[in-house]
Amino acid sequence: MVNKKRVALIVFVLLATGAEQAVAKPNPAVEASLKAGRPFVASQLLVQFKPGASEAAKNAALSRQGAKAMQKLLAKAARKDAKGDLVQAQLGKGKKLDAALLARLAADPAVEFVEPNWVYRTQLANPNDPGLGILWGMQGAASSPASPYGSGALAAWNAGAACSSQIHIGIVDEGVMTTHGDLRANIWVNPGEGSRANRKDNDRNGFVDDIHGWDFNANNASVYDGATDDHGSHVAGTVAAVANNGAGVFGVCPSAKLITAKFLGANGGTTAGAVKAINYLTQLKLAKKINLVATNNSWGGGGYSQALYDAIRAAGNANILFVAAAGNSSLNIDTTPSYPASYQLPNVIAVAAIDQTGRRAGFSNFGVNSVHIAAPGVNIVSTVPTAKGAAGYAYMSGTSMAAPHVSGAAALYASLNPCATAAQIREALLRLAVRDPQLTGVVQLNRRLDASKIRRELACGTP
Repeated sequence: MVNKKRVALIVFVLLATGAEQAVAKPNPAVEASLKAGRPFVASQLLVQFKPGASEAAKNAALSRQGAKAMQKLLAKAARKDAKGDLVQAQLGKGKKLDAALLARLAADPAVEFVEPNWVYRTQLANPNDPGLGILWGMQGAASSPASPYGSGALAAWNAGAACSSQIHIGIVDEGVMTTHGDLRANIWVNPGEGSRANRKDNDRNGFVDDIHGWDFNANNASVYDGATDDHGSHVAGTVAAVANNGAGVFGVCPSAKLITAKFLGANGGTTAGAVKAINYLTQLKLAKKINLVATNNSWGGGGYSQALYDAIRAAGNANILFVAAAGNSSLNIDTTPSYPASYQLPNVIAVAAIDQTGRRAGFSNFGVNSVHIAAPGVNIVSTVPTAKGAAGYAYMSGTSMAAPHVSGAAALYASLNPCATAAQIREALLRLAVRDPQLTGVVQLNRRLDASKIRRELACGTP
């Protein structure tokens, strides 16, 4: 006679063994980033748990490796996908974050993936003295004054290609000087919070007084912290500094609204901060129906992150482009990836920097498969705070300066084509780009940004 209880027990054991075998494996891209020496926070890691994992299982998985949860970057309940909680965790004293620890934690049945909390820096190179100068990056071959390798934004302006104040761009960077005379009119004001802080989360989005955005580095509503926020302010000015006001500079899309998602501080920023910043902007768009067409991301230096990849992909699903500086290490990122520019996602546009001769800037990363377009990035004048905190202007160089030319162009195209999807905006910017032989071997199809060609192309309405 067959012992049914024993058969059931054997089946249960086999099923349990199979479940234990279905565990995560270390990501080769993460391992490659570790071997390449990419910087990370020594005592922190990011853990993506499986959707069915209980709180007890999650806590046990961390505890076995001498770690504990710090905070949930994105809880399962807040997600639109089928993933579980994404947790930032802290290692205990004396614990070392290395490939072996990551592998052990990844092998836990409750874990989907685990990775370091990478450190990112601004993609800035060779800053110069402050001052107003010729805005060659805004000029073009047909503008007056002319600079044949500029973005063509001035020609678009003169042709009446008006930028809409209904278009929003997220500045994922340092903070932005909200009181700068060339930026103030274009700083986003959260309609659910009002214009004055009252220490309340009036719109119930989890962020108290996020009137102009949020600081994910200091975890507060102060999106501008003084003269050290020069990089974020400079980037913002290239995107959308006010035009025709008789002062200073102007941006590629000079009436777009700027939403600050600060995650870079004096010592850079981390994957955790970047993920939170991008998720914040995505959720703003979805919850408040804001016409947020792109985020500008003039930073890099960390290793491969599945958590950041997922956040960028979620933004793409919400029709948000991710414009990324290619990086300033003079590397071919087809063979030596640079993140976040190297993420192969349909909403990513990686941008190289060129100088006034149209050639690749010596510092700029490149790659005919990984870098999509080039834009002005040498001696670019834009808005900054001075050392004493007053409004000023400065020359800066870097792929940090090239990316916001493209973000501004995306805003301009969306202004003229309000029904365009992120995919259509991306396709248009790449299609309208100049094919410059000087960029052979530098970017895909030798593309160089040309905003002068942006026109109304798409009709809104039901197909």
